[in-house]
Amino acid sequence: MDIQHPYLMFLGDAPDRLAAKTAQGVADWRPEWCLGQFRMAGCNADLQLPDMTMEQAAEAGLKTVIVGVANRGGVISEAWIEVLVQALELGMDIASGLHSRLSEVPALQEAAERHGRSLFDVRHPRENFSVASGKKRSGKRVLAVGTDCSVGKMYTTLAMEKEMRARGWNADFRATGQTGIFIAGSGVSIDAVVADFISGSVESISPENDPDHWDLIEGQGSLFHASFAGVSLGLLHGAQADALILCHEPTRTHMRGLPEYQLPSLEDCMAANLAAAHLTNPDSKFVGIAVNTFHMAPDAAENYLKETEDRLGLPAVDPVRNGVGRIVDQLN
Repeated sequence: MDIQHPYLMFLGDAPDRLAAKTAQGVADWRPEWCLGQFRMAGCNADLQLPDMTMEQAAEAGLKTVIVGVANRGGVISEAWIEVLVQALELGMDIASGLHSRLSEVPALQEAAERHGRSLFDVRHPRENFSVASGKKRSGKRVLAVGTDCSVGKMYTTLAMEKEMRARGWNADFRATGQTGIFIAGSGVSIDAVVADFISGSVESISPENDPDHWDLIEGQGSLFHASFAGVSLGLLHGAQADALILCHEPTRTHMRGLPEYQLPSLEDCMAANLAAAHLTNPDSKFVGIAVNTFHMAPDAAENYLKETEDRLGLPAVDPVRNGVGRIVDQLN
């Protein structure tokens, strides 16, 4: 998918900020692309962007309306359809990460066809991917892996891209989830790819490149998560990563959504990920630990990071509190 920017962030009738967390993530990481927001009656979310009508957005040259709000069940609300049809009529595309497909709403499909516009259902890949070859390809790659789901893998790779570009490096974030796709403007939602093609889809979004080019590949799930380990393994094989970053949230008492499963130790997690990564890149290695210390007091966080770094012999940082510069220093 190749989604055109700048964006109008559609917040619809989101009841609170959490309901618009996808839009918030995009606005946080790509503020230069997010030039306005559209809010309906009853919307209690606010990205602190200029409120625009669809006509104003079209006149300002905005290219895509991003449905950045999620409701119960991830459905396209009947209340939204009229204004989304208007966006298509005014010459804008629409992109959504909801479970429901834009393309399955007759009024939207008809308007898109009539006006030559595109509907992007980013949770549902429309490409036909090849089976992975596992062949060595030029360029360099970093993959974030985790002890669990939702521990900061997307944030870490985006922070890496920002730091590397600030240093003048040739680096690009490669999205593997719906929010990441909105942030990157392209990518593939790995969790919706047929299992045989997961690794091949990762090869397709991080193809051969210049020798000094770095792909920062967004990780998903965890090898130790009983629900999502298959996606994590496919990512490891397809990424053919030169460098791995372990992401962790130390206050978790169990795997997300699985109370009967405990988090693995950092050492066990690193060993399992290296064993899997070495299938397609025998030289793959860990270069740092990214720790989400949001729920820890500053002193406790500092002590945890120091103890982890001393024990594992790798830079241990919280990307928010400390930045990722010391991890980038490990790349060569």
